[in-house]
Amino acid sequence: MKSSRKHTPPADIDAYLAKVPAGPRAALQKLRRTIQAAAPKATEKISYQIPTFDYLGSLVAFAAFKHHCSFFPMSLSVIAAHKRELKDYPTSKGTIRFTVEKPLPAGLVKKMVRERMKQNQARDHARRAKKRGSARR
Repeated sequence: MKSSRKHTPPADIDAYLAKVPAGPRAALQKLRRTIQAAAPKATEKISYQIPTFDYLGSLVAFAAFKHHCSFFPMSLSVIAAHKRELKDYPTSKGTIRFTVEKPLPAGLVKKMVRERMKQNQARDHARRAKKRGSARR
């Protein structure tokens, strides 16, 4: 008989990581520290039941799966810009997959996070300019 209780999403990133097996957890904790170093003003949250960093909107996210971990730069252009550096990692539209044995290089993650911050800053600037323009009319 199936339980009617729904899966309760984790309250925060620490709660998410506590449920991840030791190997992937260590890889994701390292990734988390790398993201924090690149984006110290970003805030952490759970969005769509995965750890997400927010800086003027969703910035990047990560998750653990049965056979791999994923890094979500939330930008097709950022993934495309680093296609050569990512050649050894499976990618799809918005996902970069990696394993405990072959984590993403910290320097590459930092570059992608900083590029995402610039994208979010530009989008926020454009949104504010549009708002100022419509307020003058």
